[in-house]
Amino acid sequence: MEVRDRYAPSPTGFQHIGGLRTALFNYLFAKSRNGKFILRLEDTDRTRFDLTYVDNLYASFEWLGFHWDEGPDLGGPAAPYVQSERFETYRKYVCALVEEGRAYYCFCSAERLDALRREREAARSSESGYDRRCRDIAPEEAARRAAGEPHTIRLKIPLGEKTVFTDALLGVVEWKNDDVSPDPVLLKSDGFPTYHLANVVDDHLMGITHVLRAQEWLASTPLHMILYGAFGWVPPVFCHLPMVMGTDGKKLSKRHGATGLDEFRKNGILPEALVNYVALLGASYEEGKEIYSMEELCTRFSLEKLCKAPAVFDYRKLEWYNARYIRMKTDAELAALALPYAMEAGLFGAVGGRPDAGQIALFNAAMPLVKERAVFLYEIPAKLGYLFSEPPVPETAEFVPKKSTPEGARRLLVIGRGLATAIAALDNEGAEALAKETAEKEGVKLGDLLTPLRAAITGSRVSPPLFGSIRLLGAETCLSRIDRALEKLKAL
Repeated sequence: MEVRDRYAPSPTGFQHIGGLRTALFNYLFAKSRNGKFILRLEDTDRTRFDLTYVDNLYASFEWLGFHWDEGPDLGGPAAPYVQSERFETYRKYVCALVEEGRAYYCFCSAERLDALRREREAARSSESGYDRRCRDIAPEEAARRAAGEPHTIRLKIPLGEKTVFTDALLGVVEWKNDDVSPDPVLLKSDGFPTYHLANVVDDHLMGITHVLRAQEWLASTPLHMILYGAFGWVPPVFCHLPMVMGTDGKKLSKRHGATGLDEFRKNGILPEALVNYVALLGASYEEGKEIYSMEELCTRFSLEKLCKAPAVFDYRKLEWYNARYIRMKTDAELAALALPYAMEAGLFGAVGGRPDAGQIALFNAAMPLVKERAVFLYEIPAKLGYLFSEPPVPETAEFVPKKSTPEGARRLLVIGRGLATAIAALDNEGAEALAKETAEKEGVKLGDLLTPLRAAITGSRVSPPLFGSIRLLGAETCLSRIDRALEKLKAL
């Protein structure tokens, strides 16, 4: 049997970490079994539907770098893959349930249902949901009234029974039917299907063999199982994935930090890093191994390797992954990824301004200076600003090493000036040897010798590697900046 699973988002919001984890696990499972991964848009909630969210869905997965085998944009044997294009199908199947006595017409108005809810609240009743008022209307009378009265169609839950199913992760799950939502609506008065009806019909008609979804949907599964039984269909294998929590043990939300994929992308998270990290949220692969390519994940994923315990989303761990993946890029790859952030930051002049050939060459050449220290792509332009425009001469304190004075800093800067031209022509090893030799000769620490030199050239005592910076700027530019700094220190 070919494995077929799906990601079925409702386009009522932007893509987020929870959705990515669900989609990714379904993708990995399908690929691990040489199956098919399907995208279906569950757009029956027209009050919150927006095409912006559909566009965001496609853009997010194009950025992430993995795609479905069948879907609205690709088509496939089970098309259409958009629920709003399948309404006649849902009506046909739900009417069949009515004819078989497994569903019924309900003529209760929204006003009546609201009054029922308020009465129960006033009486502090433990009852909730629909009171099944229309359940026992004679089928002939119900059919006659349905021809002229507004109505919904509700599922007739088999009362006094139990629904039992085996979840691939959680094991045997047992639910009393009386605790299932009382006779839920399948078809609304406007002809739109509810989520439950459309979900079950589509999964069956699309040949879905496995449903991997978040544990928050576990409470809906008994209803879905009852629906499968009402239709006489074999249900798919259900696997309810562990929740994704923050480090405080609460469900991951905006209070913990970014959750939307757009936010991670804007902040300079690499898609490979995000996919690698999310693939480990609630799953294990190989002891001691943390970096996986997509190919490795597809090969090693299995339901047996899923964890029952909630997964913890640790932003610091994601940062670690991102830094690792940044270091794995070639200089040319990193420059291409960081360039849009540099343009947006105005690194080359006006905000959004495009660099000229010389600036592109300098930007590419600067990647080794930041690759080992950058955590996010957006940080790179800020770290390299001094290469593209002359920084202001910093405050005096920036020049002064610990346990020194402004006068001592000026003396060290004069010594450093004498090294600048030579350093500009040396590689890192040669420059470091020269600087160490000079520091020993002058009886000072190497760090103290370089502190005022770094501040004068980069505008800060904290910067990318100094020797590489001097080479990129050239001796003439460095000497000019040093002289400006000496003038400031001289005026003290």
